[in-house]
Amino acid sequence: MAEVTEELKQKVIDYLKTVTKAKNKEVAREIGEDKHLVDKAIAELGKEGKIEYLYLGASFIKLKE
Repeated sequence: MAEVTEELKQKVIDYLKTVTKAKNKEVAREIGEDKHLVDKAIAELGKEGKIEYLYLGASFIKLKE
């Protein structure tokens, strides 16, 4: 199974810089990575305090300000 790399986490961060909020599946599609792996990267970024979760009827993520 593929591991989450710093490069993948940076791709997620770079994409999030271009939007106000996004769903995990949008991030995966836009950066061309497997959603399962992107989910893991997003979870790690959340633990690191680099992104935050928004619950607006559905779950979204965004960069922490």
